[in-house]
Amino acid sequence: MYEVVGCDECQALWVVEGDPERSGCPRCGRTRLHKKRRAFVTTEDGDHAREVRASMLAARSGHGEAFAELGSFAQLDEQVDAAGIDDETYLEQSGIDPETVAEAGESGSTSQSRQEIVREAVRELDESTEERVVAHAEEHGVPSEYTERALRKLVETGEASKHRGRYRLL
Repeated sequence: MYEVVGCDECQALWVVEGDPERSGCPRCGRTRLHKKRRAFVTTEDGDHAREVRASMLAARSGHGEAFAELGSFAQLDEQVDAAGIDDETYLEQSGIDPETVAEAGESGSTSQSRQEIVREAVRELDESTEERVVAHAEEHGVPSEYTERALRKLVETGEASKHRGRYRLL
């Protein structure tokens, strides 16, 4: 079940799915018992609820007639899908071989970000001193300056601690 509900504080409109005990306004944050909220429409179709909300917003802003000329969300989705080019054509026109991309995706190889490499070093090394973490990260292509800066930020943000020269993720 979907309902289009409104906030009596800021007049925002939104769609609520299901029947929650409380609901909160996404604009002003005011929460209240859901059954006390005014439901403008109740429907089993989520697209219908979104269309009603969009229609109400368009009418509020003086664009009701323009909104009425638009198709349904489902029709607009079809138009968007038909308007673009497929992935294979896009890759080919960008000078990339689609088969190579498909093979790379099937190989299951994943690359880690620099931050992930630093975190992994702190987590996995027996003695996670700055020198050892930097060395580990450099072996994986992360510059030492980046690693040193990342370690400082991890400590500053409380994501890691440094005690007697050793780092530990919290």
